[in-house]
Amino acid sequence: MARDLGDFQTPASLVTQVLDCLGPVGERWPNVLEPTCGSGSFIRGLIESRSPPREIQGFEIQDLHLARASRIAESSKLTKVSVQKANIFNLDLKRDIKWRETGPLLVIGNPPWITNSELGVLRSANLPPKSNLKKLAGLDALTGSSNFDIAEFIWLKLIEELADQNPAIALLSKTSVARNVLQFACDRRLPISSAWVRRIDARKHFDAAVDACLFYVEVSAGESLCEIPVFENLRSSEPETVWGFSEGRLVVDIDAHRRTAFIDGLCPLTWRQGVKHDAAQVMELKTDGEVYRNKLGETVDVEEDYIYPLLKSRDLHNTDNGRSRLSVIIPQRRIGEDTRELERLAPKLWNYLSDHSHVFARRKSSIYRGRPRFSIFGIGDYSFAPFKVAVSGFYKDPRFRV
Repeated sequence: MARDLGDFQTPASLVTQVLDCLGPVGERWPNVLEPTCGSGSFIRGLIESRSPPREIQGFEIQDLHLARASRIAESSKLTKVSVQKANIFNLDLKRDIKWRETGPLLVIGNPPWITNSELGVLRSANLPPKSNLKKLAGLDALTGSSNFDIAEFIWLKLIEELADQNPAIALLSKTSVARNVLQFACDRRLPISSAWVRRIDARKHFDAAVDACLFYVEVSAGESLCEIPVFENLRSSEPETVWGFSEGRLVVDIDAHRRTAFIDGLCPLTWRQGVKHDAAQVMELKTDGEVYRNKLGETVDVEEDYIYPLLKSRDLHNTDNGRSRLSVIIPQRRIGEDTRELERLAPKLWNYLSDHSHVFARRKSSIYRGRPRFSIFGIGDYSFAPFKVAVSGFYKDPRFRV
């Protein structure tokens, strides 16, 4: 798998199930677009189906996949298939794609399963144009709140640029992407008239430990989208639950929410994010006998007053005893505090951080720009409170730990 492209090629068995779920494609949609066609699994499935479309256009960025998809395209006898090398981020879908015939359009495929921050860490050039996609303000636009799946960007690009063609869009996605797209569409009043979600077994098909689905929407102006049925699998005839909107927020069981909406309201507590440093190799430590070691395997000897226990999301979920596996260096007690005082107050720490200054210099987030050396974020009085309540959103089963 090409990790910096979020590359999960779709197995033929899953393609068949998806096409069966959508029905006779050619009868419903004469034109089919696959914006990230990979090695051509969906193209092959479409042209070999009992109801192939009249025209298929596919785009792919990787040469090896493009060559395979092109060979499949050349084998088509009934369907005109065009496969071109292009980066979806650089296409204007409204201007650059022309169809021979008019008729309903289906967009189908399996876009990348990777986030923009992961691509930044990998120093990948396969990124969409820099923008504040979700129109966030202040620090939210600079920290983790602005992180999004590349598939989200592709979804929104498809909806906005193809809106005048009223397409149906059916893409394999993380379920979290489906939720985020629906919420964003509601917030921005994007023209989605109907939608449904069908869960798939990502472990079986992609060897990926992620909650995934076939996400389907119909783009057209009209009444606002209210309810989204969610099916257990691609063959289910009845939904297992229904997502819906309540006061502009997406909830994943609208019937249950209606029964309990009377307790909904604003939380009287202020929730804070965890520490953000983006320098785990240097800042996160593990105890090795009587000494600390960083992730580079180096022994770390710094003033103890600046080392604190660290609980990560995995620890919150799995640990029964509340003990931390790791420690973290905290060089500031508040955001923006001048770290030059460390040279006098904690000379060993200052020397250690200075010796690893190249790690801090590689941090990509603009939040560190113009800040004191070795700055961190998510820090304040609450960070040093003797007791805390911590929440991890990475696991779907609620588990409470002391």
